[in-house]
Amino acid sequence: MTDLETAEEFHARVAAATDEQGRLPVAIELMPGWDIFPFELDGLRVKPLEPLADSDPPRQGEDPADCGCRQPDKQARQVVWSNERWILKLLDMRLPVALILMPREHYDLADLPDDLAAELGRLTVAITAAVEELPSVGRCHGARIGDGSAHLHPFFFGRPARMLQLRGSTLLDWEENLPPVPEEVRRANAAHVAARLVDRLGGDGPAWQD
Repeated sequence: MTDLETAEEFHARVAAATDEQGRLPVAIELMPGWDIFPFELDGLRVKPLEPLADSDPPRQGEDPADCGCRQPDKQARQVVWSNERWILKLLDMRLPVALILMPREHYDLADLPDDLAAELGRLTVAITAAVEELPSVGRCHGARIGDGSAHLHPFFFGRPARMLQLRGSTLLDWEENLPPVPEEVRRANAAHVAARLVDRLGGDGPAWQD
């Protein structure tokens, strides 16, 4: 078995592909050349590559005592659905619906216990199915990033139906440039998702309907 590549080796290999300004070429044969790419290529360039950092910065909640899950919930009115183990919240984004799912206890994906991992799978299926029932949604996109918070928080994004430029991995680049969605529209869509989850998995519906 060969030695695994280090961060220094990976960075050096990337840096070797940059120009005299430290910029990588725009890979127009890949995503920038797709018809769903939201920006025109004229004048487009990649930022100069930065030096390798000494370490990744700590995320919010690396110490569970500092995590938002241990603090009073300032967004309690944005809860779409919940049970004794999970909370699903509505995000203020410029899509028909955008949701974030979190376990009540402090876990990240890599240390999620098996019972919660199994529930996460069922929830992912149920949320996706409910979002894709919305007439304004063509597909439900899912994402787990995790660079900002040490508490597991996968996202579910309702990609607008029949707007073909918004398909694929550039959805969030488009989203920031779309006009705002009225709150009553987002809440109505989220309430539909909640009703489907309650029917399928039990739990409680939107906090704003209490």
